[in-house]
Amino acid sequence: MDKILVSPNPHLHSKTTTAVLMRDVVIALLPAVVVSVVFYGWKELLVLAVSVLSCVLIEWSVTKYLLRKPCTIGDWSAAVTGILLALNLPSTTPWWVVLIGAIVAIGVAKMTFGGLGQNVFNPALVGRVFLLISFPTYMTHWVQPQGLFGVDAVTGATPLGVIKEGLMQGASVPELMAGHGYSYSQMLFANIGGSAGEACAIALLVGFVYLLVRKVIKPWITLSILGTVAAVSAIFWLANPMQFTDPLFNLLTGGLILGSCFMATDYVTSPMTTKGGIVFGIGIGFITLMIRYFGSYPEGVSFAILIMNSVVPLLNKWFHQKKYGRA
Repeated sequence: MDKILVSPNPHLHSKTTTAVLMRDVVIALLPAVVVSVVFYGWKELLVLAVSVLSCVLIEWSVTKYLLRKPCTIGDWSAAVTGILLALNLPSTTPWWVVLIGAIVAIGVAKMTFGGLGQNVFNPALVGRVFLLISFPTYMTHWVQPQGLFGVDAVTGATPLGVIKEGLMQGASVPELMAGHGYSYSQMLFANIGGSAGEACAIALLVGFVYLLVRKVIKPWITLSILGTVAAVSAIFWLANPMQFTDPLFNLLTGGLILGSCFMATDYVTSPMTTKGGIVFGIGIGFITLMIRYFGSYPEGVSFAILIMNSVVPLLNKWFHQKKYGRA
């Protein structure tokens, strides 16, 4: 009688590998990368180069000399982390600060947990938040986009920072919006100051659509984040438009689109089920607004995603997938 061999799952295989998925993410980020370099010039190109090279070299060094495992840089995940970290930083960030962020992102947030697939928190966001807390001066030195061959950059606060500071001084939201000439079209195509990845919402949305078409991600997490931000901010804005910003402002400013499209949707640090993903997104959207409206920081996307990353194991337990063969 022939032996029946039973092997562990998965039993179905496809040509879709981690490297293929990560390359698609890199392609999806290219519009934002190109726009950031065009808007912020060669300094942004340096930040990108240092970030990507550092992440790749650090992962190679850790796998070879510390973990003594086969090299994993071929899966492109380190490159993706490097690009996302760079897009989350101001274009004026010194190269050595970028290097420290890469060490924390790859060496601490990713490889300490065992590498890709085992990390609890999004590595790029861990690196970004660490730098924000450790080097607040560098991380909040925003400049207005001047173009690739533009004149010396002009320092200016982000729209979120302007509103936060103005409200503390007794001004109203409409006064601040009018006084600084903010327009929604400007926020959509070329944000005033902020991290490099916030330069153009259209570029990020183009990349997001590409990921959807390629079926790399599903839209539920992103839509639940954006929907929650829109709904909750609408409630506050309708209650008191003098003290709270409107939904469109909250959707187009800060790192909301970058975070909801490219970091909250990370396979490893997001829930496995659709229901869990929706709850995950609602939590991110709500926490983001609470930090923006009532917290010390004008922006809260990074903190919100990391907080909800820690809840993912519970969401996977509560909204677990049905076992094969069971109703």
